[in-house]
Amino acid sequence: MISNRLGADGPLVSVLALGGAALGGVYDEVSQTQADAVVAAALDAGVNLIDVAPYYGATRAETVLGAALRGVARDDVVLMTKVGRQGDKSWDFTRDAVLRSLDESRARLGVDRIDVLQCHDIEYGDRRQLLDGALPALRDLRTQGVVGRIGVTGYDLDLLETIALTEGIDTVMAYCTYTLQDQRLAPVARRLAERGVAVFNASPLGMGLLTVQGPPDWHPAHDRVRDAAMEAARRCRTLGGDLSFVALQFALQTASEAGVVSTIVGMSQTEILRRNISALTTPIDPEILAAARSALAPVENLGWDLLPGGGGKAGA
Repeated sequence: MISNRLGADGPLVSVLALGGAALGGVYDEVSQTQADAVVAAALDAGVNLIDVAPYYGATRAETVLGAALRGVARDDVVLMTKVGRQGDKSWDFTRDAVLRSLDESRARLGVDRIDVLQCHDIEYGDRRQLLDGALPALRDLRTQGVVGRIGVTGYDLDLLETIALTEGIDTVMAYCTYTLQDQRLAPVARRLAERGVAVFNASPLGMGLLTVQGPPDWHPAHDRVRDAAMEAARRCRTLGGDLSFVALQFALQTASEAGVVSTIVGMSQTEILRRNISALTTPIDPEILAAARSALAPVENLGWDLLPGGGGKAGA
């Protein structure tokens, strides 16, 4: 497993990270046995970075992950979790809420410290609460050594970059903005990397957009983007390929040059883990990649407008 340094003096983290939302049954029901198996297999394969949040499965993801990590040496895993997002359309970035959320997350995960604590989907929460409550609290926690690094997550790249550069942030996690269809994160990530901010890329398949099945009904992509993705899937299939696999290959294998430290991919089964590792290590078929990119070219870098009220299930 290839690794990158998390910051100038941080731990080495795998370039492929285990996204914990799937462990909370967000997409399909996941048993504790399944979760135990995929977490153990990930660690065995060198995937040591795991991202989770209280929001995922209404705390179930953290609970399941905590159980799966029992007996695992603390230094063998780099844990990231979040504060602030409480529901599909509910945020609380007050200091008290942040401290309470952290204590509850540590209890569920069975750990004393969190390696990276992030404010969750910051564009939807109250900005004043974020600046006056959550971020000062995170900086205090970092000083105390309760958390190793602090970060923000979201979709609004301008906001993420501004907050990172003005508020003493260590990490940024953006979702759906470094994919085969949308690479707007790349120049932002490179600029942040130059300033010592580590950037994570979440949802490299665009929350289901770049799959044969296509995105869920609630997905906020424009119809033009949906149609182009369907055409890309068709062209890949004609050549004997799979859009989701080539999209993963692209996101994982070009991440370093884009300034991305690690790519977070949801994994709830060992088969999915093996497929993701294969996407990281298998050379990209140039003909299939060209066919997919050609279909997506008319909508390249076309994101979606930020949705009022928090965008439903969207988020990283």
